[in-house]
Amino acid sequence: MDPITSTFVLFGGMFSMLIVGVPIAVALGGLSVILVYFFWGPNALPMIALKSFGTTSSFEFVAIPLFIFMASMLERSGVAERLYQTMNWLVRRIRGGLAIGTIGVCTLFAAMAGISGAATVAMGMLALPAMLSRGYSKDLAIGSVAAGGSLGILIPPSVTMIVYGLISNTSIGKLYAGGVLPGLMMAGLFVAYIMIRTGFQPHLAPSSEDLKNIEAPSKKEILGSIAPPVSLVFAVLGAILFGWTSISEAAAVGALGSIIVTGIGGQLKGQAIQEACRSTLLMSCLIFWIIIGASAFSTLYTALGASELVKDIVLGWDVNRYFVLFIMMLILLVLGMVIDTVGIILITVPAFLPVTSALGFDPVWFGVLFIINMEIGFITPPFGYNLFYLKGVVPDGVTMGDIYKSVIPFVLVMLLALAICILIPDIILALPSALFS
Repeated sequence: MDPITSTFVLFGGMFSMLIVGVPIAVALGGLSVILVYFFWGPNALPMIALKSFGTTSSFEFVAIPLFIFMASMLERSGVAERLYQTMNWLVRRIRGGLAIGTIGVCTLFAAMAGISGAATVAMGMLALPAMLSRGYSKDLAIGSVAAGGSLGILIPPSVTMIVYGLISNTSIGKLYAGGVLPGLMMAGLFVAYIMIRTGFQPHLAPSSEDLKNIEAPSKKEILGSIAPPVSLVFAVLGAILFGWTSISEAAAVGALGSIIVTGIGGQLKGQAIQEACRSTLLMSCLIFWIIIGASAFSTLYTALGASELVKDIVLGWDVNRYFVLFIMMLILLVLGMVIDTVGIILITVPAFLPVTSALGFDPVWFGVLFIINMEIGFITPPFGYNLFYLKGVVPDGVTMGDIYKSVIPFVLVMLLALAICILIPDIILALPSALFS
């Protein structure tokens, strides 16, 4: 079968299976097993097992369950509650302050947790009812939680960056450094959007006069809410960015630190640890099964020569290289609406990287752009993960339609951030250049 036909068969079969509700790991892995058997017979099937084992046995993958455990423990530690109370007081005089405070807490939580679910669920349970009860519009309240929670994909220690770095053979430390400034810029754009919109449409948020009487926390309470998470962020990110530890070792530090932070908050109980371990096991198994299935799919795709075909076709276009980049970004945005992030990485990276390398794009710069697209995918309908996380915790009366509608302005803000990072590459490359020169 020629590469063009095999491409249509592979992706047509995959999307057909996804449409009928087959889990993505089964769709990718099962389809690969069937086609390998069809093309090369039963003797070729061990190739899938060997490739999958080689992919998942990398030492750096140990960081994934450790970071997930860290996020699970922090979710039960009371850190989010204490941070939100402090932030609520600090921004009480600003119109839309609770939404701005939500972005602030999500940004700090992203730098601790490495996944989006922890901040999204925590703020969905804490901030959303508080904003709705004080007269915030549904759109602004829900959108700020969904968008803020997505920052965990971009701001290190992002689990998604670990998967991308290992599959693309790009330095994870450089990717982490590259994600810091874009992540902070995106959080800043969210805040700017909230302030500008509530300035022009004051009915979306209550008057600052309504919130001035919030009881001021003591200095000890403020320090107690901020010091533990900031210390944990420095311990994990500092160890990675300054080259003191590997990614997996830093993840172990983070896991231990999350236990300590939970203990400081008085929430270190047997049930909390048991629930965190169970959550870690389930999510890690889900991720690794997707990795195994997508690894088999990408191996088959490469073996059929389709990735080289894509490279040859694209490089044969007589167009500006940024047009090719635009097409790649568009493909990633569309895939992000319907496919799991890990699956997208393992399916597209083998086809995209040879093209970006031939076009002369910096691999770290392209990698961070790739991750920003994955972050956008977390809040784009119909299958953005954060949308379903929120649906599980929103108050009665909030529909899935409300959630879909609320994220549209924030998606546009994220697209603006993506465009800025393309136009000004140093936003991504400045920190990696400074730290890893």
